Amino acid sequence: MTSTYALYRKLTGMPLGRRLFSLAYARKAPYFRTVRPFVREMRPNHAAVVVRSRKAVHNHIGTVHAIAVCNGLEAAMGLLAEATVPDHRRWLPKGLDVRYLDKSTTDLLCTADTEPEDWADDRSEVRVRVRALRTDGVVVVEGVIPLHVSDKKAR
Repeated sequence: MTSTYALYRKLTGMPLGRRLFSLAYARKAPYFRTVRPFVREMRPNHAAVVVRSRKAVHNHIGTVHAIAVCNGLEAAMGLLAEATVPDHRRWLPKGLDVRYLDKSTTDLLCTADTEPEDWADDRSEVRVRVRALRTDGVVVVEGVIPLHVSDKKAR
């Protein structure tokens, strides 16, 4: 179990634990602070974060900017990978392939999902499915973030 997932499990059992973990996660990966992801769920093969619709992440038409949405999707993907990657392996994103389907006019739930078999030891790539949903359930962005997965080097 990675230290990130261990911290999540420890903090979420405490009052305000999700809020504390969300702040710690954004501090560890400073670029995510731009969207202030609130970690709703982190477990093997699934993660979900909320990105609030606020002026700091809006574009010129008042919706959540496409790149802010992608930051939320990457935050969710990173949590999933940390909760899922076997202890002897490591991961690194290789790209981002998304489709913008509708306007991001509300807070967004950004999710990342895989299947257990996606993480088989012999695989060098894991394709993480990502989606961003408005509060009315409409999917506004969906796609895949491919990860390069390899064995950790012996120390």
